Amino acid sequence: MRPITYLRATDVTQAVASVSTDPTSDFLAGGTTEVDLLRQEVLTPRRLVDINDLPLSGVEETPDGGLRIGALARMSEVAAAPVVRERFPVMTQALELGASAQLRNMASMGGNLMQRVRCSYFRDAVSPCNKREPATGCSAIDGFSRGHAVLGTSEHCIATHPSDVAVALVALDASVHTQGPSGRRMHTAEDFFLLPGDSPHREHPLDHGELITEITVPATPVARHSLYLKVRDRESYEFALVSVAAALSVVDGKIADVRVALGGVATKPWRARRAEDFLVGAPADRDTFGMAARVEMADARPTRMNAFKVELAQRAIVRALCTLIDATGTGTASRPGTGSPS
Repeated sequence: MRPITYLRATDVTQAVASVSTDPTSDFLAGGTTEVDLLRQEVLTPRRLVDINDLPLSGVEETPDGGLRIGALARMSEVAAAPVVRERFPVMTQALELGASAQLRNMASMGGNLMQRVRCSYFRDAVSPCNKREPATGCSAIDGFSRGHAVLGTSEHCIATHPSDVAVALVALDASVHTQGPSGRRMHTAEDFFLLPGDSPHREHPLDHGELITEITVPATPVARHSLYLKVRDRESYEFALVSVAAALSVVDGKIADVRVALGGVATKPWRARRAEDFLVGAPADRDTFGMAARVEMADARPTRMNAFKVELAQRAIVRALCTLIDATGTGTASRPGTGSPS
């Protein structure tokens, strides 16, 4: 690892100024990903600005019933908060399935959203990778791509975003608040993550030195009936092959409100808008869920190695929604389907 200088920031303004005026500086929070990338020489900053002393922690209920989460709140703190467990169980489940207890105690919420992709070609610091070195190529497209994306891809990158809680936040219409050299800004969680397009090295709409300060989640009544389903190769803290953040409200057998977002299958946390549009007002049953899942995955562009993800994602969507129906006893999802994914 190269020599690095270190600065411990005492306030947000100092932290932003220290990084924004020095292109070789980066923020340091929990460091659970950044330190690994430094050791691998994937990231090569000359200075780290430690932000752990900044007043950006805590989990608070807002007057309207939503949430305010400080960017430095630890994953374990957020998952354990009673208001999160009661009103937004999808968030608690995503956080607890996202990492070991040791990592959850260290990793910050802002850092989790900013973590880099887990593509092995990005992380080996040798293979061509457009995220690490623009215009060098994407080794995964013709290489090992079993864990890569089938949605939101481009000819320049097919890496998936690794965060679990980001999938839940996108489903809940959360917002990400920042402070940078140009002042304060707010981004919807869905827009905070960029598709690779022709510039896969640009993953967020942030300027250099722009710092996440908090995450807000609006009051979302449907979120009380929500879950996070994660399908992975092993049970113990593996990254998702497919994950589903889902929330469902059923009235008189019809779907009144629904939220669906996907992880593990796209280059960003993926809001399943097509599936949601198909489901609202439709019967709450397995066949409907299966058709919605197929509609959402219709534009998938798999590689030879990850084509299985298309069907796996469809089945995961159906399973998540059926589980919510069975838990509330408000629908007919447990009836056998006729050829739908299950």
